[in-house]
Amino acid sequence: MGEYRKTGIIVGVLFIIATVASILGTLSLGSILDAPNYLTSVSAHGNQMIIAVIFFLIAAISAFATSFMLFPVLRRHIESLAMGYVGLRLFENVFYVVGTVGLLIILTVSQKYVAGAVDASYYQALGTLLLALQNWAVLIGTLIFFSLGSITLNYVLYQSKLIPRWLSLWGLIGAALVLLYGLFGIFGLGMGLTSPYALLAMPIAVQEMVFAVWLIVKGFNKSAIHRDSDKEKLTE
Repeated sequence: MGEYRKTGIIVGVLFIIATVASILGTLSLGSILDAPNYLTSVSAHGNQMIIAVIFFLIAAISAFATSFMLFPVLRRHIESLAMGYVGLRLFENVFYVVGTVGLLIILTVSQKYVAGAVDASYYQALGTLLLALQNWAVLIGTLIFFSLGSITLNYVLYQSKLIPRWLSLWGLIGAALVLLYGLFGIFGLGMGLTSPYALLAMPIAVQEMVFAVWLIVKGFNKSAIHRDSDKEKLTE
């Protein structure tokens, strides 16, 4: 099995792990943070919160690992954008991890709040700030930086023809829709699974799974690989 083939399989598996872990984390978190008195709700579902955090961290690690694995492939076509893709995924997952750690801090605050150690209003105010931090970190990381990274990745894939152009074009359109969704969120026009704007994230979600399966089953375009190898030989 060649280098490109192994990379394709690993990247495909990582994309699937990241997506599945993110979904499981979201399901584990459920509506805990949406309760009117969410601090009490969080404290009562501590184990559920920790499980959600574990899944989110797995998603973050897997997502960044995709850029690390793809870099040697992408750099042979457009090195600057390959580096940009790694950087954008790094920023995406730094924000993602910050938001995830924020959940753990909210859990600690909720436990102190329920214990009634000091004035409850202090923990309520602190909880509100932490919840806002978590929301903004997820918004900027998983929507804004994610979409910019996905645009960069699919542009390189489109130009290099490492995968069918219809698939990378689908990714470009889907990523642009996610960027629009993120901008709507920044201006407070509706976020979350119940928002109608959440549908803007569906095309890229499906595209990433199709992309992952394509890499596992088909791998990168052999003609693009051979063309890349011929260019390297000419420059030696």
